[in-house]
Amino acid sequence: MKTVKHILQKKSPVVYSVSRNTSVLDALQLMMEKNISALLIVENEDLIGIFTERDYARKIILHGKSSKDTPIHDVMTHNPHTITIAEKIENCMELMTTNHFRHLPVVEDNKVIGMISIGDLVKYIIEDQKQTIDHLQSYINS
Repeated sequence: MKTVKHILQKKSPVVYSVSRNTSVLDALQLMMEKNISALLIVENEDLIGIFTERDYARKIILHGKSSKDTPIHDVMTHNPHTITIAEKIENCMELMTTNHFRHLPVVEDNKVIGMISIGDLVKYIIEDQKQTIDHLQSYINS
């Protein structure tokens, strides 16, 4: 059975994070520069939250708050659900679908080692299915 480890092996090991006192505006600028849609909030190497484009839309814009004056801690999702590298890909899909989130931080020994997105899962599943189809076609043709 395929696990998160298989996805992380194909991804860049870089995980972007900010501290709790970072302004929402600075977080958004980093997200834009890195072309990402979520940031982890880390303090003393401990994961304390996640901030996504959805958090921005629902907790800043709709409430009329200032991105410049609001610390990320006030609008982040606290204590996000995490997974390990041993988590099965199917379980990740179910978690994301059931709980309506698009990012899962990967934690081992209380340290963030990566993050996967729904896009990463879909891409991996498509590639895996393509390989299966290719193998089956090769078997049928031989």
